[in-house]
Amino acid sequence: MTSLVKDLSDGVRLIQLMVRHLSDTSLGRYNKTPRIRVQKAENVNKALEFITSRGVKLTNIGPEDIIDGNLKLILGMIWTLILRFTIADISEEGLSAKEGLLLWCQRKTEPYKEVDVQDFSLSWSDGLALCALIHRHRPELLDYDKLDKADRHGNTRLAFTIAAEHLNIPQLLEVEDLCDSNHPDERSVMTYIASFFHAFSSMDQAETVSRRVEKFAELMQSVWVSRNDYEYRIKLLLSALSETQAQWAATVFSGSYTDAKQQSADFTTYKQTTKRTWVTERQDVATLFGNVQTKLKTYGLREYVPPNGLALSHLDAAWKGLLASEATRSRAINAQIRQIKESLRKKFAELANDFERRLHAISFELTAIEGTLESQQEQVQRIQTRLPALSDVLTNVASAEAECGAANVEENDYTVFTCQDLAFELELLSQSVGKKIAFIDNQIVSRNMTNLTPAQLEQFESAFRYFDKDETNTLSLTEMTAALASLGIVYTDEDMIFIFDDLTMAYGAVTFEAFINLLVDITEDQTSPEQLREAFHGIATDKPFVTELDLRIAHLPQPAIDYLREAMPRSNSNDGGEPEYDYERWLDGVFA
Repeated sequence: MTSLVKDLSDGVRLIQLMVRHLSDTSLGRYNKTPRIRVQKAENVNKALEFITSRGVKLTNIGPEDIIDGNLKLILGMIWTLILRFTIADISEEGLSAKEGLLLWCQRKTEPYKEVDVQDFSLSWSDGLALCALIHRHRPELLDYDKLDKADRHGNTRLAFTIAAEHLNIPQLLEVEDLCDSNHPDERSVMTYIASFFHAFSSMDQAETVSRRVEKFAELMQSVWVSRNDYEYRIKLLLSALSETQAQWAATVFSGSYTDAKQQSADFTTYKQTTKRTWVTERQDVATLFGNVQTKLKTYGLREYVPPNGLALSHLDAAWKGLLASEATRSRAINAQIRQIKESLRKKFAELANDFERRLHAISFELTAIEGTLESQQEQVQRIQTRLPALSDVLTNVASAEAECGAANVEENDYTVFTCQDLAFELELLSQSVGKKIAFIDNQIVSRNMTNLTPAQLEQFESAFRYFDKDETNTLSLTEMTAALASLGIVYTDEDMIFIFDDLTMAYGAVTFEAFINLLVDITEDQTSPEQLREAFHGIATDKPFVTELDLRIAHLPQPAIDYLREAMPRSNSNDGGEPEYDYERWLDGVFA
C-alpha cells in the first residue's frame, strides 16, 4: 500500500485486511475488481459490517467517506482498528490497553538506569528505550552497554533496523518522527510499541512453555533424587539395626566381672552415641519421605510407593525389634553382673570362713599344749612352722576381697569376716605363739637356775617382761639398763655398754637366759638383801619409806622409777600427800 485514500477506496484492500489479520473465516463473495461506485460501496459496506460485528464501534464514518477519501475519518477508523485488535488485548497486572502496555514497557526497561518510560512520546525520543526492550528479550542482537547513550538518531536507527530484520516488526515510523519532533505522536508510537509487545509476548509464551517443562523436569529430578536418597538411607539404617542385633545375639560372656562391666560400658556408649544417631536418622528419613509425598501431592502427581521392605512401616517394625533386643541385651548384662557378684561373694566367704576355722584350730591347739617343758617347746615350734602357710592363704583371701572391691561388692551375707579382721587374728596368733615359746624358754631357764630363790626368779622375770616392750624376749641396751636399775643395780654408761656387748657376743642378744645369768653373777658377787636395804635407806635418807622425788634425786632411770612405783606397796602412813612407798615391806616379800 502506498496511499490510504486511494488503496482503501474500492474496499478490496480493506476486506483483505479483515480476512488476513482479524478473522480466520471468509467474509463471503465480494467484488475483487470493482469499477463502478456501487461495487466499491458494496465492498466497503461488507468490510464495515464485519468490523461492527466484531464489537468495534465506528463513529461518523460510512462507505462514502472511504470511497471519497476522507483522510481524517479514514485515519480515525484505522486507529480504532489498531486500538481494538492490536492494543486492547494487551494486559499487564490487571491493567489493559494503553495502561497495560505502558506498565509492560516500564517493567521490561526497569533494569536500565538511562531509561525512564513515562509515556508514549518523549520517553522514546533517544532510542534507548527501544534498544532496552530488544536487549531485555534478545540480548544477543545488540550490546546495550556499548551504545553511545548520546547518539539519539543512531540508537533509534539501530533499533528500527534490528526490529525489522530480526523481529519481523515493520518500521512504522521514521527516525525523525521520534528524534526530531518536539512531541512524537502518541498513537503512532503506541502502535509501534504494541508490535514489540506482541512479538515478545509470543517469545515469552515460548519461554513460558520451556520454563514449564524445565520446572517440571527439575521437579521430577528433585523427587527422583529425594527418593533415591530416602531408599539409600533407609537401607543403611535397616542394615545397621540388623547387624547390631546380630552382634548382640552372638556375644558370649567370659564369666569375668571385667568383661561383663566392659560390655555394660559398651552398651551404655552405644545408647549415648550410635542409638542417638539412629534416632535422628530415623526422624530425618521419615521427614524426607513426607517431603517427597507432599511435593508430589502439591503438583497432583501420583504418590510414591517405596520398594518392598523399604516403607516406613518396615522401619517402624525394625525399630520395635531393636527396642526388644535392647531390653534383652540389658537384662543379659545385668544378670551376668549379678551372677558374677554372687560368685565373688561366695568365693571370698568360703576362703575367709575356712581361714578363720584354721586359725581357731591352731589357737585351740596352742591352749591345749601340755607335758614337760621340752615337749611343750617342741609342740609350739611345730605350730610356729605352720604359720607361713597361713600367710599364703591370707594372700588368696586378700586377692578374693580385691576382686569383690573391683566389682563393687560391698555386702556379703555369707561371712562376717573381712581380710583385715583375719589379718589381725593371724597377727594375734603369731604373737601368742611367740609369747608361748618365750615363756617356755624362760621357764626352762628358770628351772635350771638352782642358785636363785623362786622369789628372786619371779622378781627377775617380772622385771625382764616389764622392760621387754617389743615382746621379742630380748632387751635392748636401754631396756637392760632400766631393768637393772629397777632391781637397784646401777652402772656407769661405759660399764653398761661393756656388759651389753659381752652378753650379745655370748648369747647373740640379751635374752632372758643371758639376763638371768647376769643377775646370778651379780647377786652372787655383790647384792644381798642387806645391801639392798642399805641402798634404799640411803636413797630414802633413813626414812621408812621412799618417794618418787627420792628416786629421781638418786638419778635412777625413768623406766626403773616407773617399775618401782608399780612394784612397791604404798605406805600406810600416807595421808594424801606425795605417794610414799614401803620399800621394807616390798624387800621382805622379795627376799622370803
